[in-house]
Amino acid sequence: MNASHMKVICAGSVLWDVIGRTEDVLGLGGDKGGRIVRRPGGVAYNIAQKLAMLGTRPLILSVLGNDTEGKELCETCNANGLDMRFVYFSEALPTDQYMAIEDKNGLVAAIADAHSLEREGDAILATLLDPKNELLNAPQDTLLILDGNFTEAQLSNMAQHEALKDITFIIAPASPGKVDRLRCFFNRSNTVLFCNLSEASILSDASMTDAKEAAQTLIDRGFDRVIVTNGSEMACDAARNFDILCQTPTPVKIQGVTGAGDVFMACHVFQEINGATRENALSAAILAAGNYVSGQEE
Repeated sequence: MNASHMKVICAGSVLWDVIGRTEDVLGLGGDKGGRIVRRPGGVAYNIAQKLAMLGTRPLILSVLGNDTEGKELCETCNANGLDMRFVYFSEALPTDQYMAIEDKNGLVAAIADAHSLEREGDAILATLLDPKNELLNAPQDTLLILDGNFTEAQLSNMAQHEALKDITFIIAPASPGKVDRLRCFFNRSNTVLFCNLSEASILSDASMTDAKEAAQTLIDRGFDRVIVTNGSEMACDAARNFDILCQTPTPVKIQGVTGAGDVFMACHVFQEINGATRENALSAAILAAGNYVSGQEE
Protein backbone atom coordinates (compact mmCIF):
# COMPACT_ATOMS: atom_id res chain seq x y z
CA MET A 1 0.00 0.00 0.00
CA ASN A 2 1.35 3.42 -0.91
CA ALA A 3 2.04 5.82 1.96
CA SER A 4 0.00 8.55 0.26
CA HIS A 5 -3.15 6.49 0.95
CA MET A 6 -2.31 5.74 4.59
CA LYS A 7 -3.34 7.88 7.54
CA VAL A 8 -0.57 7.68 10.14
CA ILE A 9 -1.44 8.86 13.66
CA CYS A 10 1.34 9.16 16.24
CA ALA A 11 -0.09 9.28 19.75
CA GLY A 12 2.15 9.83 22.74
CA SER A 13 4.93 11.97 24.09
CA VAL A 14 6.05 15.20 22.44
CA LEU A 15 8.47 17.23 24.54
CA TRP A 16 11.76 19.09 24.67
CA ASP A 17 14.93 16.97 24.73
CA VAL A 18 17.95 18.40 26.53
CA ILE A 19 20.97 16.27 25.58
CA GLY A 20 24.48 16.69 27.00
CA ARG A 21 27.26 14.79 25.23
CA THR A 22 31.00 14.41 25.80
CA GLU A 23 33.56 12.52 23.72
CA ASP A 24 35.19 11.27 26.92
CA VAL A 25 34.06 8.39 29.13
CA LEU A 26 31.99 9.46 32.14
CA GLY A 27 32.11 7.71 35.48
CA LEU A 28 29.88 8.34 38.48
CA GLY A 29 30.17 12.02 39.40
CA GLY A 30 32.19 12.77 36.26
CA ASP A 31 32.51 16.39 35.13
CA LYS A 32 33.60 16.76 31.50
CA GLY A 33 33.45 19.33 28.76
CA GLY A 34 31.06 18.72 25.89
CA ARG A 35 28.01 20.07 24.12
CA ILE A 36 24.41 20.56 25.27
CA VAL A 37 21.56 20.81 22.77
CA ARG A 38 17.82 21.43 23.14
CA ARG A 39 15.59 19.95 20.48
CA PRO A 40 12.08 18.54 20.03
CA GLY A 41 11.81 14.95 21.22
CA GLY A 42 9.62 12.33 22.80
CA VAL A 43 8.81 8.94 21.36
CA ALA A 44 5.82 10.07 19.29
CA TYR A 45 7.68 13.10 17.97
CA ASN A 46 10.82 11.18 17.04
CA ILE A 47 8.86 8.60 15.07
CA ALA A 48 6.64 11.19 13.40
CA GLN A 49 9.53 13.47 12.50
CA LYS A 50 11.40 10.67 10.76
CA LEU A 51 8.24 9.64 8.92
CA ALA A 52 7.82 13.26 7.80
CA MET A 53 11.41 13.31 6.53
CA LEU A 54 10.62 10.21 4.50
CA GLY A 55 7.60 11.82 2.86
CA THR A 56 4.50 11.31 5.03
CA ARG A 57 2.60 13.90 7.08
CA PRO A 58 1.86 12.18 10.40
CA LEU A 59 -0.92 13.46 12.61
CA ILE A 60 0.14 14.05 16.22
CA LEU A 61 -2.03 13.33 19.25
CA SER A 62 -0.31 14.57 22.39
CA VAL A 63 -0.59 16.85 25.42
CA LEU A 64 1.44 20.05 25.59
CA GLY A 65 1.42 22.71 28.25
CA ASN A 66 -0.37 25.90 27.31
CA ASP A 67 2.85 27.78 28.00
CA THR A 68 5.65 29.43 26.03
CA GLU A 69 7.55 26.14 25.70
CA GLY A 70 4.45 24.31 24.45
CA LYS A 71 3.59 26.94 21.86
CA GLU A 72 7.18 27.04 20.61
CA LEU A 73 7.24 23.25 20.41
CA CYS A 74 3.97 23.14 18.46
CA GLU A 75 5.26 25.73 15.97
CA THR A 76 8.49 23.78 15.53
CA CYS A 77 6.59 20.53 14.93
CA ASN A 78 4.40 22.20 12.32
CA ALA A 79 7.49 23.54 10.58
CA ASN A 80 8.94 20.02 10.60
CA GLY A 81 6.01 18.62 8.65
CA LEU A 82 3.77 17.28 11.42
CA ASP A 83 0.00 17.79 11.58
CA MET A 84 -0.60 19.39 14.99
CA ARG A 85 -4.30 20.28 14.59
CA PHE A 86 -5.53 17.92 17.29
CA VAL A 87 -2.92 18.47 20.01
CA TYR A 88 -4.41 19.10 23.45
CA PHE A 89 -3.05 22.10 25.37
CA SER A 90 -3.22 21.69 29.13
CA GLU A 91 -3.88 24.65 31.37
CA ALA A 92 -2.74 22.71 34.44
CA LEU A 93 0.57 21.15 33.38
CA PRO A 94 3.86 22.44 31.95
CA THR A 95 5.30 21.12 28.72
CA ASP A 96 7.28 17.93 29.33
CA GLN A 97 11.08 17.63 29.18
CA TYR A 98 13.63 14.83 28.85
CA MET A 99 17.25 15.21 29.93
CA ALA A 100 20.02 12.78 28.93
CA ILE A 101 23.78 12.52 29.40
CA GLU A 102 25.78 10.65 26.76
CA ASP A 103 29.48 9.83 26.49
CA LYS A 104 31.55 8.15 23.78
CA ASN A 105 30.03 4.78 24.68
CA GLY A 106 26.41 5.91 24.53
CA LEU A 107 23.76 6.77 27.11
CA VAL A 108 25.04 7.32 30.66
CA ALA A 109 21.84 8.46 32.38
CA ALA A 110 18.50 10.10 31.62
CA ILE A 111 15.54 11.62 33.44
CA ALA A 112 12.11 12.07 31.89
CA ASP A 113 9.96 14.84 33.37
CA ALA A 114 7.01 13.60 31.35
CA HIS A 115 3.73 13.45 33.24
CA SER A 116 1.28 15.11 30.84
CA LEU A 117 0.01 11.92 29.22
CA GLU A 118 -0.45 10.17 32.54
CA ARG A 119 -2.40 13.11 33.94
CA GLU A 120 -4.44 14.21 30.91
CA GLY A 121 -3.96 11.50 28.28
CA ASP A 122 -7.66 10.62 28.36
CA ALA A 123 -8.15 13.66 26.14
CA ILE A 124 -6.38 11.78 23.33
CA LEU A 125 -8.85 8.89 23.28
CA ALA A 126 -11.66 11.43 23.35
CA THR A 127 -10.13 13.17 20.33
CA LEU A 128 -9.83 9.86 18.48
CA LEU A 129 -13.45 8.98 19.15
CA ASP A 130 -14.94 12.41 18.38
CA PRO A 131 -16.85 11.90 15.11
CA LYS A 132 -16.37 15.48 13.98
CA ASN A 133 -12.62 14.89 13.77
CA GLU A 134 -13.12 11.99 11.30
CA LEU A 135 -9.96 10.27 12.55
CA LEU A 136 -11.50 6.79 12.51
CA ASN A 137 -12.76 6.88 8.93
CA ALA A 138 -11.27 4.11 6.74
CA PRO A 139 -9.74 2.10 9.60
CA GLN A 140 -8.15 -0.32 7.13
CA ASP A 141 -6.01 2.60 5.89
CA THR A 142 -5.11 3.89 9.35
CA LEU A 143 -2.07 3.17 11.48
CA LEU A 144 -2.06 4.22 15.13
CA ILE A 145 1.49 4.44 16.42
CA LEU A 146 1.24 4.45 20.19
CA ASP A 147 3.95 4.93 22.81
CA GLY A 148 4.04 3.60 26.36
CA ASN A 149 3.94 6.93 28.17
CA PHE A 150 0.19 6.54 28.73
CA THR A 151 -1.06 4.91 31.90
CA GLU A 152 -1.90 1.22 31.92
CA ALA A 153 -5.60 2.08 32.18
CA GLN A 154 -5.43 4.46 29.21
CA LEU A 155 -3.59 1.91 27.09
CA SER A 156 -6.05 -0.80 28.08
CA ASN A 157 -8.99 1.40 27.10
CA MET A 158 -7.50 1.89 23.64
CA ALA A 159 -6.55 -1.78 23.25
CA GLN A 160 -10.06 -2.96 24.07
CA HIS A 161 -12.17 -0.18 22.54
CA GLU A 162 -14.64 -1.51 19.99
CA ALA A 163 -14.28 1.57 17.76
CA LEU A 164 -10.53 0.94 17.38
CA LYS A 165 -10.59 -2.84 16.79
CA ASP A 166 -10.00 -2.63 13.02
CA ILE A 167 -7.14 -0.15 13.27
CA THR A 168 -3.58 -1.48 13.23
CA PHE A 169 -1.71 -0.52 16.39
CA ILE A 170 2.06 -0.17 16.25
CA ILE A 171 3.43 -0.06 19.79
CA ALA A 172 6.63 1.58 21.02
CA PRO A 173 7.61 1.16 24.68
CA ALA A 174 8.66 4.46 26.21
CA SER A 175 11.28 2.78 28.41
CA PRO A 176 11.99 -0.50 30.21
CA GLY A 177 10.40 1.04 33.30
CA LYS A 178 7.06 1.44 31.52
CA VAL A 179 7.00 -1.64 29.30
CA ASP A 180 4.85 -3.63 31.76
CA ARG A 181 1.97 -1.38 30.77
CA LEU A 182 1.88 -3.04 27.36
CA ARG A 183 0.61 -6.40 28.59
CA CYS A 184 -2.90 -5.27 27.67
CA PHE A 185 -1.93 -5.80 24.02
CA PHE A 186 -1.36 -9.53 24.46
CA ASN A 187 -3.85 -11.34 22.20
CA ARG A 188 -5.02 -8.16 20.43
CA SER A 189 -5.13 -8.70 16.68
CA ASN A 190 -3.77 -6.01 14.33
CA THR A 191 -0.94 -5.19 16.73
CA VAL A 192 2.79 -4.87 16.08
CA LEU A 193 5.26 -4.40 18.96
CA PHE A 194 8.70 -2.83 18.54
CA CYS A 195 11.00 -3.27 21.55
CA ASN A 196 14.60 -3.85 22.59
CA LEU A 197 15.96 -6.93 24.30
CA SER A 198 15.68 -5.46 27.80
CA GLU A 199 12.03 -4.52 27.26
CA ALA A 200 11.29 -7.95 25.75
CA SER A 201 12.78 -9.66 28.80
CA ILE A 202 10.54 -7.67 31.14
CA LEU A 203 7.41 -8.43 29.10
CA SER A 204 8.38 -12.09 28.96
CA ASP A 205 9.11 -12.36 32.70
CA ALA A 206 12.40 -14.01 31.76
CA SER A 207 16.00 -13.06 31.05
CA MET A 208 16.53 -13.29 27.29
CA THR A 209 19.92 -13.89 25.70
CA ASP A 210 19.23 -12.61 22.18
CA ALA A 211 16.59 -10.99 19.99
CA LYS A 212 15.51 -14.23 18.31
CA GLU A 213 14.68 -15.92 21.60
CA ALA A 214 12.91 -12.80 22.81
CA ALA A 215 10.84 -12.38 19.66
CA GLN A 216 9.66 -15.99 19.66
CA THR A 217 8.79 -15.83 23.36
CA LEU A 218 6.64 -12.74 22.86
CA ILE A 219 4.83 -14.39 19.96
CA ASP A 220 4.16 -17.35 22.24
CA ARG A 221 2.83 -14.94 24.88
CA GLY A 222 0.21 -13.60 22.49
CA PHE A 223 1.55 -10.87 20.21
CA ASP A 224 0.74 -11.11 16.49
CA ARG A 225 4.05 -9.60 15.47
CA VAL A 226 7.18 -8.41 17.30
CA ILE A 227 10.35 -6.67 16.10
CA VAL A 228 13.14 -6.91 18.69
CA THR A 229 16.40 -4.98 18.52
CA ASN A 230 19.55 -5.39 20.58
CA GLY A 231 21.85 -2.46 19.82
CA SER A 232 24.71 -3.60 17.60
CA GLU A 233 23.64 -7.24 17.93
CA MET A 234 21.09 -9.20 15.91
CA ALA A 235 17.61 -7.75 15.30
CA CYS A 236 14.63 -10.03 14.64
CA ASP A 237 11.14 -9.81 13.15
CA ALA A 238 8.73 -12.50 14.34
CA ALA A 239 5.17 -12.86 13.10
CA ARG A 240 2.59 -15.49 13.92
CA ASN A 241 2.64 -18.34 11.39
CA PHE A 242 5.81 -17.02 9.70
CA ASP A 243 9.48 -17.88 10.09
CA ILE A 244 11.54 -15.54 12.27
CA LEU A 245 13.66 -13.14 10.25
CA CYS A 246 17.03 -12.10 11.76
CA GLN A 247 19.69 -9.63 10.58
CA THR A 248 22.84 -8.24 12.21
CA PRO A 249 23.84 -4.54 11.90
CA THR A 250 27.18 -3.47 10.47
CA PRO A 251 29.33 -2.01 13.30
CA VAL A 252 29.47 1.80 13.41
CA LYS A 253 31.12 4.43 15.57
CA ILE A 254 28.60 5.79 18.08
CA GLN A 255 28.02 9.55 18.05
CA GLY A 256 24.64 9.61 19.80
CA VAL A 257 21.99 7.08 20.76
CA THR A 258 18.96 9.02 22.01
CA GLY A 259 16.11 8.44 19.55
CA ALA A 260 17.82 5.67 17.56
CA GLY A 261 15.10 3.12 18.29
CA ASP A 262 12.48 5.59 17.12
CA VAL A 263 14.35 6.12 13.84
CA PHE A 264 14.51 2.34 13.38
CA MET A 265 10.78 2.00 13.95
CA ALA A 266 9.78 4.90 11.70
CA CYS A 267 11.89 3.66 8.82
CA HIS A 268 10.49 0.13 9.19
CA VAL A 269 6.91 1.42 9.20
CA PHE A 270 7.55 3.62 6.17
CA GLN A 271 9.08 0.76 4.22
CA GLU A 272 6.16 -1.56 4.89
CA ILE A 273 3.41 0.91 4.05
CA ASN A 274 5.20 1.38 0.75
CA GLY A 275 5.14 -2.35 0.02
CA ALA A 276 8.60 -3.50 1.13
CA THR A 277 9.13 -7.14 2.04
CA ARG A 278 9.85 -8.05 5.67
CA GLU A 279 13.51 -8.62 4.73
CA ASN A 280 13.90 -5.26 2.99
CA ALA A 281 12.04 -3.35 5.69
CA LEU A 282 14.29 -4.78 8.41
CA SER A 283 17.45 -4.08 6.39
CA ALA A 284 16.40 -0.49 5.73
CA ALA A 285 15.53 0.11 9.38
CA ILE A 286 18.86 -1.29 10.59
CA LEU A 287 20.73 0.90 8.10
CA ALA A 288 18.78 4.02 9.11
CA ALA A 289 19.43 3.44 12.81
CA GLY A 290 23.13 2.84 12.13
CA ASN A 291 23.41 6.04 10.14
CA TYR A 292 21.66 7.90 12.95
CA VAL A 293 23.87 6.70 15.81
CA SER A 294 27.01 7.28 13.74
CA GLY A 295 26.04 10.89 13.05
CA GLN A 296 25.56 10.44 9.31
CA GLU A 297 21.88 11.37 9.57
CA GLU A 298 20.09 13.85 11.81
